[in-house]
Amino acid sequence: MYGIIGQIKAAPGQREALIGILRENATGMPGCRHYLIARDAVDADMIWITEAWESREAHAASVQLASVQDAISRARPIIAGFGHRFETEPV
Repeated sequence: MYGIIGQIKAAPGQREALIGILRENATGMPGCRHYLIARDAVDADMIWITEAWESREAHAASVQLASVQDAISRARPIIAGFGHRFETEPV
Protein backbone atom coordinates (compact mmCIF):
# COMPACT_ATOMS: atom_id res chain seq x y z
CA MET A 1 0.00 0.00 0.00
CA TYR A 2 1.07 3.58 -0.67
CA GLY A 3 -0.40 6.70 0.86
CA ILE A 4 -0.15 10.45 0.52
CA ILE A 5 -1.44 13.21 2.75
CA GLY A 6 -1.00 16.68 1.30
CA GLN A 7 -2.14 20.28 1.42
CA ILE A 8 -3.20 22.39 -1.53
CA LYS A 9 -3.78 26.12 -1.15
CA ALA A 10 -6.43 27.55 -3.45
CA ALA A 11 -6.30 31.10 -4.77
CA PRO A 12 -8.27 33.39 -2.44
CA GLY A 13 -11.95 32.55 -2.59
CA GLN A 14 -11.45 29.56 -4.92
CA ARG A 15 -11.40 26.68 -2.43
CA GLU A 16 -14.87 25.36 -3.30
CA ALA A 17 -14.14 25.54 -7.03
CA LEU A 18 -10.91 23.58 -6.50
CA ILE A 19 -12.73 21.00 -4.38
CA GLY A 20 -15.29 20.63 -7.16
CA ILE A 21 -12.62 19.89 -9.75
CA LEU A 22 -10.86 17.40 -7.47
CA ARG A 23 -14.11 15.61 -6.60
CA GLU A 24 -14.77 14.82 -10.26
CA ASN A 25 -12.03 12.16 -10.16
CA ALA A 26 -12.48 11.00 -6.58
CA THR A 27 -13.80 7.61 -7.71
CA GLY A 28 -12.99 5.15 -10.44
CA MET A 29 -9.21 5.46 -10.43
CA PRO A 30 -7.67 1.98 -10.77
CA GLY A 31 -5.79 1.00 -7.63
CA CYS A 32 -7.21 3.83 -5.51
CA ARG A 33 -8.59 2.57 -2.21
CA HIS A 34 -9.29 5.93 -0.59
CA TYR A 35 -9.39 9.53 -1.83
CA LEU A 36 -10.58 12.02 0.78
CA ILE A 37 -10.79 15.78 0.28
CA ALA A 38 -11.14 17.89 3.42
CA ARG A 39 -11.42 21.61 4.13
CA ASP A 40 -8.80 22.97 6.51
CA ALA A 41 -10.54 24.07 9.72
CA VAL A 42 -8.46 27.26 10.07
CA ASP A 43 -7.33 28.43 6.62
CA ALA A 44 -10.29 29.28 4.37
CA ASP A 45 -8.21 28.64 1.22
CA MET A 46 -6.50 25.38 2.24
CA ILE A 47 -7.59 21.81 1.60
CA TRP A 48 -6.13 18.46 2.62
CA ILE A 49 -6.04 15.39 0.39
CA THR A 50 -5.63 11.92 1.92
CA GLU A 51 -5.03 9.07 -0.53
CA ALA A 52 -4.48 5.31 -0.16
CA TRP A 53 -3.32 3.31 -3.18
CA GLU A 54 -2.64 -0.36 -3.80
CA SER A 55 0.91 0.64 -4.78
CA ARG A 56 3.13 3.59 -5.65
CA GLU A 57 2.88 2.46 -9.27
CA ALA A 58 -0.94 2.65 -9.21
CA HIS A 59 -0.70 6.23 -7.97
CA ALA A 60 1.83 7.13 -10.67
CA ALA A 61 -0.38 5.55 -13.35
CA SER A 62 -3.39 7.59 -12.20
CA VAL A 63 -1.65 10.83 -13.10
CA GLN A 64 -1.52 9.63 -16.72
CA LEU A 65 -5.30 9.19 -17.00
CA ALA A 66 -6.91 11.66 -19.43
CA SER A 67 -9.51 12.65 -16.83
CA VAL A 68 -6.83 13.41 -14.24
CA GLN A 69 -4.74 15.36 -16.75
CA ASP A 70 -7.84 17.41 -17.61
CA ALA A 71 -8.54 18.09 -13.93
CA ILE A 72 -4.93 19.15 -13.36
CA SER A 73 -5.06 21.61 -16.26
CA ARG A 74 -8.34 23.12 -15.04
CA ALA A 75 -7.20 23.28 -11.40
CA ARG A 76 -3.75 24.76 -12.06
CA PRO A 77 -4.98 28.39 -12.50
CA ILE A 78 -6.74 28.38 -9.11
CA ILE A 79 -3.97 26.67 -7.12
CA ALA A 80 -1.97 29.21 -5.15
CA GLY A 81 0.53 26.68 -3.82
CA PHE A 82 1.18 23.50 -1.92
CA GLY A 83 1.82 22.95 1.78
CA HIS A 84 2.86 19.85 3.62
CA ARG A 85 3.16 16.54 1.80
CA PHE A 86 3.66 13.24 3.57
CA GLU A 87 4.12 9.79 2.07
CA THR A 88 2.69 7.00 4.21
CA GLU A 89 2.25 3.25 4.25
CA PRO A 90 -1.42 2.53 5.00
CA VAL A 91 -2.08 -0.55 7.13
